Amino acid sequence: MATPLSADALARALRGEGVRVSEHGNWQTHNRNHKGAWGPVAGVMLHHTAGTDSLALCRAGTPDLPGPLCIGLITKDGTIHLVGYGRTNHAGSGSSAVLAAVQAEKPLPSTGPDTVDGNSRFYGFEIENRGDGRDPYPTAQLDAVERLSAALCRAHGWSAASVIGHKEWTRRKIDPSFSMPGMRDRIGARIGTAPSTPPPYVAFPGAAFFRPGRNSPLITAVGRRLNAEGCGLYTVGPGPVWGEADRRSYAAWQRRLGYTGSAADGIPGRASWDKLRVPHL
Repeated sequence: MATPLSADALARALRGEGVRVSEHGNWQTHNRNHKGAWGPVAGVMLHHTAGTDSLALCRAGTPDLPGPLCIGLITKDGTIHLVGYGRTNHAGSGSSAVLAAVQAEKPLPSTGPDTVDGNSRFYGFEIENRGDGRDPYPTAQLDAVERLSAALCRAHGWSAASVIGHKEWTRRKIDPSFSMPGMRDRIGARIGTAPSTPPPYVAFPGAAFFRPGRNSPLITAVGRRLNAEGCGLYTVGPGPVWGEADRRSYAAWQRRLGYTGSAADGIPGRASWDKLRVPHL
């Protein structure tokens, strides 16, 4: 096991791996360290939120489970929002056999009795997804999961075997709702190469990202590009919340590209998105 990185070292490691990072409030000192140990750490644990617009929840928690509920939240657009650092209420108790396997970087056994405090042993990250098997994980989001995991593995000299899902820690959980062996393969491949910078433009986050009320810095960036292309129909803004002005402006962009009818409904598609070339924030 290893001594946890400092908060600043973690942020540097993420950015060095090409991750887009957003820092929230006093995240460096927002933790549950007064309730138990933080470290030594054995690995990284991934979760899904089972909901949407989860940033405030991840930071503050609930009356029954105070926040922070993770170190960072990975939203659909591939941004990692740092909300806390140190011990966080993410893992709960889990299997001593699983912990031993992670420490030894060996294949994971079946989960056993919940006897070990995981909050002290794992960096915890939440991935925004309903977890119902129908809510997609956009390419940008999975790329961020891969990069953040590789960044921490590099920093500690770990292999991809040090990255597990909550469902592999305890039989009480089912998250995250994607293949952890597949994600470990991706992480392992990335660790085997030098850190790379992301493409100059934001990858398409999926049409479902653009629903009324969605709040993200990416929405502002989209509006600025639409304005730059002469398609912005804003009286105020653009701002971070997706609304009717954004939809109408994007529809103008689609029409500029030659789309008509339902193909120019103002909801971004991959082809029109790639042509807009929204830069990383």
